[in-house]
Amino acid sequence: MATPGPATPEAPFEPSHPPVIEGFSPTVYSTSESFKEKFIRKTRENPMVPIGCLGTASALTYGLYCFHRGQSQRSQLMMRTRIAAQGFTIVAILVGLAASTVRSRP
Repeated sequence: MATPGPATPEAPFEPSHPPVIEGFSPTVYSTSESFKEKFIRKTRENPMVPIGCLGTASALTYGLYCFHRGQSQRSQLMMRTRIAAQGFTIVAILVGLAASTVRSRP
């Protein structure tokens, strides 16, 4: 019966260095980007989403202000406007997602 040779210790797993897999790139971008850079890039890719978010926040803020002042008619109108702005934002997200899917196809 042959005796096994000395075991060669494998290198310990290093989480800071991901394994290299041929033909696979974990990220599309070679450098990491800051929050500001990513926000600007995403806004340029789909500018309607931030516009919808600003419209939603504006309608909500003004509606709450009107509610506080006792203008219930105006407050109700602003809450309905907020719902419409939220719907616009969701549609903008979906259209942007569809557009990026179509663009990424070869």
